Amino acid sequence: MSHPPYLDKLNDVQRDAAMTIQGPVMIIAGAGSGKTRVLTYRIAHIIQSGNDAFNILALTFTNKAAKEMKQRIEAVVGHEAKNIWMGTFHSVFAKILRVEAEKIGYPKDFTIYDTDDSKSLIKTIVKELNLDEKLYKPAFVYNRISNCKNSLITSKEYIKIPELLEADNSTGRPHLSKIFAAYQARCYKAGAMDFDDILLNTYALLKAHPDVLNKYQHKFKYIMVDEYQDTNLCQYMIVKSLAAMYENICVVGDDSQSIYSFRGANIQNILNFEKDYPDLKVFKLEHNYRSTANIVNASSSLIANNKEKLDKTIFTNNPEGEKIILFKSASDNEEGKAVANQIFESRNRLHRAYSDFAILYRTNAQSRAFEESLRRMNIPYRIYGGMSFYQRKEVKDLLSYLRLVVNPKDEEALKRIINYPARKIGNTTIDKLVVLASENEVSIWEILKEAHHFPVLGSSVAHLKDFYTMICSFQTMLASKNAYEIAEYVAKQSTLLRTLYEDKTVEGVSRYENLVELLNAIKEFTEDDTSEKEKDLSAFLQEIALYTDADKDDEDGDKVTLMTIHSSKGLEFKHVFVVGLEENLFPSQMSLTNRQDLEEERRLFYVAITRAEENLTLSFATSRFKYGNLIPCDPSRFIDEIDKQYLDTALVHQIKTPNIVHKSPSDANFGKGYGLFVGKSVTKPLPDTKVSADFKPNDPSDIQVGQTVEHQRFGVGVVEQLEGAGDNKKAVILFQEMGQKTLVLRFAKLMIRM
Repeated sequence: MSHPPYLDKLNDVQRDAAMTIQGPVMIIAGAGSGKTRVLTYRIAHIIQSGNDAFNILALTFTNKAAKEMKQRIEAVVGHEAKNIWMGTFHSVFAKILRVEAEKIGYPKDFTIYDTDDSKSLIKTIVKELNLDEKLYKPAFVYNRISNCKNSLITSKEYIKIPELLEADNSTGRPHLSKIFAAYQARCYKAGAMDFDDILLNTYALLKAHPDVLNKYQHKFKYIMVDEYQDTNLCQYMIVKSLAAMYENICVVGDDSQSIYSFRGANIQNILNFEKDYPDLKVFKLEHNYRSTANIVNASSSLIANNKEKLDKTIFTNNPEGEKIILFKSASDNEEGKAVANQIFESRNRLHRAYSDFAILYRTNAQSRAFEESLRRMNIPYRIYGGMSFYQRKEVKDLLSYLRLVVNPKDEEALKRIINYPARKIGNTTIDKLVVLASENEVSIWEILKEAHHFPVLGSSVAHLKDFYTMICSFQTMLASKNAYEIAEYVAKQSTLLRTLYEDKTVEGVSRYENLVELLNAIKEFTEDDTSEKEKDLSAFLQEIALYTDADKDDEDGDKVTLMTIHSSKGLEFKHVFVVGLEENLFPSQMSLTNRQDLEEERRLFYVAITRAEENLTLSFATSRFKYGNLIPCDPSRFIDEIDKQYLDTALVHQIKTPNIVHKSPSDANFGKGYGLFVGKSVTKPLPDTKVSADFKPNDPSDIQVGQTVEHQRFGVGVVEQLEGAGDNKKAVILFQEMGQKTLVLRFAKLMIRM
């Protein structure tokens, strides 16, 4: 079959998938198989085949992915690529809601609440209902509400589901349904939607208004969904509805990388796709272009243990590469030191950049030991998933002013800035405003407008009117000024800029610079000639509200990356360390009660392995500090599930401590990975390491520097140093078998050997 020259860069299967543009298509794309390239050229081919770009809907999970794909498509088809409806589910559906929101009772300039806004509102509601704030923690309640919405359960339907109410009662939280209902009512009254509402309200809009559904069914003649394995029920139902007219739907994904069930993702969407479309054409991208053969084969041997999966055989023509290094450390702190040392050695030996290295862990809390060790060795690093620029206080303050200008009903924005900078409107007055708004069933903004009619507000009325008048003056600019002109004026007139400028502390200067940087970002937005998007303030606020950490440009230069495995999906690095491979940590203790959860943990490990291009190191500790105690750990079951022929396990027994001696290239072990690490030399020889049969711990206060001591787990060692005092007193001990340890004496249970 002949093909256009612009498809020459694709292999045979990729090309067939790109050229099949009619009817339902599923592209099963293994890790590193070039799925983005296939999607890009498939969309380009649809346009080159004479179809209008305005009729193409392409849904992704990050704005960054959408932007990269659109740029690649533009290189093939030119400026016509700008007309594709491409973006994240949330950004595309928010765009539709901007046009149609009034049909479901929302203003077209509705506010989008971020997670902090939602949690703040929930906290307010819990307080107003006089409920226990420790029992109804905002994060817990928010996640509960989010999961319900992703499953198409509204607050009205929630109270009709006995299983949910029974679960709430059994956990001592019988008022969750009441909080859910109040939360939705307050969002609606404020003209605000949270992230999940964007999906839920799109579904509700299409369901309640057949004319709107028909309009978009005819508009989107070709629909493509990336990362389909990560879709939830709500996303699935919307896509299915929109595709019902033409059924030119193409989904791309990898069931082996379905790792977001905690966010509502349903792996059955991809596993059962053929049931929805019996005439489905399936293309399997099985050629891995990313990783060495050892890494590819190791990942395949692991995921073969899952029962719920689609059949595929991943292969590569890449070199065999080095075996996967497996090592153990005596504790989580030593694991941190060992990884930092290996990065230092590998960088110098292989002349690699720091940015070639990534440390992947199961939970954010694990980063501490690695951060400390990297800092000690002056290795630059960045935490992926840290606070976004747009979450910083001073940035959110100005954004709240701008949100209020666009949507004066935005209660969370109003409460945030009504007395910042200070204008003599205290918390008592704000509480009164909230109560008045609730009693009169109007927004706080309406109360401000009529403040002089409420005697309870007392002497605050004048200050409230001044604030109201100021915001009204900002609103008059909306029709005639662009986003930057309004933002600059608001920043000055609200005295935000001046307040921060006058703070000459290091923190104050940084906050002022962040505010200036925000104004720069708004100016860039208004002057961006490469985009067809609207340039008004409402459009800017929507874009920022939907911004995610995955959309950040890498501005941090040459640094080691630290991140959770969930955050690493879609990325790749030359050398990857997967750390903390211990039972109850990875797999997580919460995943051990049923097969579905355990299989998702295994898929998560599969994702971690397949991030590596050339070198992969797997690491576990035999003990880990938890609640101040050193807890023994067992290696993860997943390690045993990798075919041993792909692992270099010899080094497991060589590592006693991460204290290192930098050896010369002539050393016999040079270049042999962790063979570079040897035990610290000891001036005082240690006696026999066997622990006494009549072991009995001494009083911690008797322990002195220089003594030989016994520990039931670590064996015999010499006390090298004592630190701290009282309950926090620690001993640095060099154990002959286990290397150097720092133990809290009151927990350590040491016996002095005479």
